[in-house]
Amino acid sequence: MENEKYKGLFVMAGLLAFLAFSIPTRAAADERTPGIERIEKAIQVLREMVDLPEEGLPSRLLEKCHGIAVIPGVIKAAYGFGGQYGRGLIVIRNEDGTWSNPTFISLIGGSLGWQIGVQKADIVLVFKTGKSIENMDAGKVTMGADMSVAAGPVGRNAEASTDLDMEAEIYSYSRSKGLFAGVSIKGASIQIDKDANQAFYDKRDISARDILYGSDIQAPPVVKDLKAALKKRTAPRI
Repeated sequence: MENEKYKGLFVMAGLLAFLAFSIPTRAAADERTPGIERIEKAIQVLREMVDLPEEGLPSRLLEKCHGIAVIPGVIKAAYGFGGQYGRGLIVIRNEDGTWSNPTFISLIGGSLGWQIGVQKADIVLVFKTGKSIENMDAGKVTMGADMSVAAGPVGRNAEASTDLDMEAEIYSYSRSKGLFAGVSIKGASIQIDKDANQAFYDKRDISARDILYGSDIQAPPVVKDLKAALKKRTAPRI
């Protein structure tokens, strides 16, 4: 009986030790919100799509843009029905050349000019003006209707292209299976992901305007990595 008593105590002590170890680990895992993973994927997409030696986004467009949206892994609905869906983020360039904190977005519907056999693609949208971004805070906006959009010119040879002087508010690009190109994205809508914003910034009822234009928003450290990646890839090239 005495042995059984000690055995029970050992089991209880082991259980308590396990809980003491696992609870902090679980808490740490919970601190890694989906927003952090989204930002890390966005940084990777920026590196891979901008750093292409000859076929990346034109540097002149990046130097002058007002904002950039990155939506990794946009998924095509089965058999082409129901359009597309993806989740990403958008940032704006401040007047002093620095970048804002990211606000999370969803891309829904529309036609992305999918190639045959492609079911998933990374999307980058380059905003020439701030008008269309400012309208997003009011709700969903549709590209091609609420704001003009065009497939972006590709490559270093597009630096002097007259395409960059067109009147489109947004230039769109995609990458899938190693292929990079400007892509039609008319009819797709962008919607602010309010739940993701609230979870990431740990602030109830935070708006996209608060995030993009506010100066007192506290953001997790991964945002510094995003801003550093943006700064490196949108600075004038000497």
